[in-house]
Amino acid sequence: MTALFCTLLLLPFFKNGLAPDKPEPVFSGLKIPVYRCEKGKIMLRSEAPLEVIEARSTRLRGAIDVANNTFAWSVEVNSFEGFNNPLQREHFNENYMETKNYPKATFTGKIIEQVDFGQDGNQTVRAKGKLTIHGVAQERIIKSQVAVKNGKITVKSAFTVLLSDHSISIPKIVYQKISEEVAVSMEAELEIRN
Repeated sequence: MTALFCTLLLLPFFKNGLAPDKPEPVFSGLKIPVYRCEKGKIMLRSEAPLEVIEARSTRLRGAIDVANNTFAWSVEVNSFEGFNNPLQREHFNENYMETKNYPKATFTGKIIEQVDFGQDGNQTVRAKGKLTIHGVAQERIIKSQVAVKNGKITVKSAFTVLLSDHSISIPKIVYQKISEEVAVSMEAELEIRN
């Protein structure tokens, strides 16, 4: 299941037929790795005048193809937990995110800066791509902190999402309880997986 998910998620973004379930190609005698993450963390925070809502998921999945400087991230929307009560989670999934119709949120694209993933160190990079939430894709540039250490990559990022950018409407009756701008933060560790 995991290999199939990664293949479907990443195949359109990798050139030369590079897919997670196939052996990685060799260029000039060097193996070009694909780094993968299966259990990244993503947090949401809505800070409205009458209520603060927080939710998190530990099911963020993704990959970085270092040969092409491309990335792909995906999270199942119904995997978010927390909230202030079970009814709030139900409303999040059914009324706002409509997870039956739009089960995943994704961010796919290219890293603007050149990163030497073979060298330990820290760097701020800009990820440019399509952020798709609630079935609506928006072109975004999102800054991320990338740390490389002992062959592993840690990515951390924080950004905001405007609900109106993704056609998520808030009924007037709960307007004071749900912010139109949601803060998102993520953290993931990626490593080469065969």
